Amino acid sequence: MTGPFHSLSISGSGMDVAQVWLDAIADNVANINNVSATDAPAFQERIIVAQAREHNGRPQGVDVKRLEFGTPFGEVVYEPNHVLADEEGFVRIPAVSLSQQMTHMLVAQRAYQANASAFRTARDAYQRALEIGR
Repeated sequence: MTGPFHSLSISGSGMDVAQVWLDAIADNVANINNVSATDAPAFQERIIVAQAREHNGRPQGVDVKRLEFGTPFGEVVYEPNHVLADEEGFVRIPAVSLSQQMTHMLVAQRAYQANASAFRTARDAYQRALEIGR
């Protein structure tokens, strides 16, 4: 997109990507305590890969390029009383770090807030320009 509302489009795309990232983090945190049998895959962390959008060398925003998944092997832990434990007492849990997810959440939240602030600033500037033109 080019023209006078270009900054609205760029900051809007940043908010969209941050929202998808926050949704993936929420999914990861919600499934962090999932337990699987050792012969089954563990919950796989959701990882968002974003990519800048450019046209003729000019920034056009950002898009979610793809969704990647963490390892299905997770971690094998000793839980002999768990209903899914194997004969030796082991189960498989996701290889998802809560502290890492919380760090990602803070970064994604700040990215959303920064883009929302840029959007509001651009919107206000455009509104003032329209008022001057009346």
